[in-house]
Amino acid sequence: MTTYIIKRILLMIPTLFFISCIIFFVLNLAPGRPGGGAVSAEGTQDSTSAEARESYRIFKEQFNFDKPAFFNTRYALTRGEVEGLLVTLADFNKPTCEDGKPEGCIPADQKPTSGSIIEAQDTVEDWGEYIVPHLIAIARDGDRLDVRIIAVNRLTVNAKQRLINEYNKKQSPEDRKRNQEISAENELLGSYRVAVDASKEDVDKVVNEKWVPWFETNAERWNWTFGDKMGILFGDTRFAKYWSNLIKLDFGVSHVDKRPVLEKIKERVPYTLTLNFLAVFLAYLLSIPLGVWSAYRQNSLADKIVTVALFMLYSLPSFFIGVLLLEAFAVGDPFAWFPTGEFVGKFPDWFQTDAANTDQMTTLEYMLSVGYHLTLPVFCMTYGALASLSRYARSGILDVIRADYIRTARAKGLSEPMVVIKHAVRNGMIPVLTLLGTMLPALIGGSVVIEYVFNIPGMGLFMFESIFARDYNAIMGVLLISTVLTLIGLLISDISYAVVDPRISFD
Repeated sequence: MTTYIIKRILLMIPTLFFISCIIFFVLNLAPGRPGGGAVSAEGTQDSTSAEARESYRIFKEQFNFDKPAFFNTRYALTRGEVEGLLVTLADFNKPTCEDGKPEGCIPADQKPTSGSIIEAQDTVEDWGEYIVPHLIAIARDGDRLDVRIIAVNRLTVNAKQRLINEYNKKQSPEDRKRNQEISAENELLGSYRVAVDASKEDVDKVVNEKWVPWFETNAERWNWTFGDKMGILFGDTRFAKYWSNLIKLDFGVSHVDKRPVLEKIKERVPYTLTLNFLAVFLAYLLSIPLGVWSAYRQNSLADKIVTVALFMLYSLPSFFIGVLLLEAFAVGDPFAWFPTGEFVGKFPDWFQTDAANTDQMTTLEYMLSVGYHLTLPVFCMTYGALASLSRYARSGILDVIRADYIRTARAKGLSEPMVVIKHAVRNGMIPVLTLLGTMLPALIGGSVVIEYVFNIPGMGLFMFESIFARDYNAIMGVLLISTVLTLIGLLISDISYAVVDPRISFD
């Protein structure tokens, strides 16, 4: 058994990695962009859009959304590729020839569209420091002045270095000192801009006196060896950076409020754990006796009635029943018996208490308040599980009730309750134990539908909100935790087989 458990635990590592690849791949294939972001074109005079664009650029850098998902080949970019995008950005600001043929105009059918400008600007931003040598070369000897101006102004952004462990509250003194140096240099580089209508002499002066000396001083940053390129290819990607944090049990920072994802998950787990534990406990407490009773009365009128009733319950979606319960027993008239949501709060009018809020409640009052608020959601989560579990328990008992060892136990003179409890139930619980293993992640993962309908601030509602906010780190955190719990639950199920059925051995 010990050897089997060790093998299964070791097998979890590549399984978890493979599942994380699938989750990461699906998230990155989803349409849209994380966090939204402004989409103004380069060179527009709308200061609000320009500020929003800069904010979104910083946002992408902070969460590595400017990096490729799995493989980074940006060290192989050519000057032609970079210059082509800069020409696209420059042409967008030119007037069309249909407007009176002004100097420097271009035909309307050759003018870049807003979509192409957005794509070009995003691409140049995402290429970051990898295209700095090409931007320097274009700014120094480019054929078009307007393209050189854009190259100079792009350098004020692309040449900046990133801070080290920006959101780590426990930065080392070395990291803090290095970040101060990086911030000072970035501020200096940001001042090396030129006006959009600068003359050739002004551009030459800034390039030759500012950018060229700076680049020559820092040229070693772009002298990549073969090993450096392999490190960039596999290491400087979103997936690699995400897993480098996971190894340290760091799920990253939420895009919404810049708080650590693990910290936000810890805040939500108690609500979901309480709700789901109560639901699972009640489902098993009621379903196993009901399944045993139904198996021993197979094909009787009572068994048929219970079967039909349970299948009817199972066919009713929980969100539908939840809305009906809220309408009938929370906001209905005269049956407004239960609260419309939340996890804990005020008591009904008939309950006498001196507590004005949750901080003043005694332990008993707090537990009663939680039970009062969770009555309807627990019911919604229990009835479906009750229907399915009782049928699995019934099937498991029917498989063993006619077995030879059951007849032998009866022949020995054992009482029927002893035969049922000690022999039939124990050996007929294999299907139910299988389901118990898969329910472990549900204890933490929560129910998205129920928590949303009843406004319970648990993991389900957190997942729902994260999806709409495109909070990728939060989504990955919840899904990976659910994956780990699923793997652990399946291992527990396998071990429990050997515990309840001595015929099963993993040796």
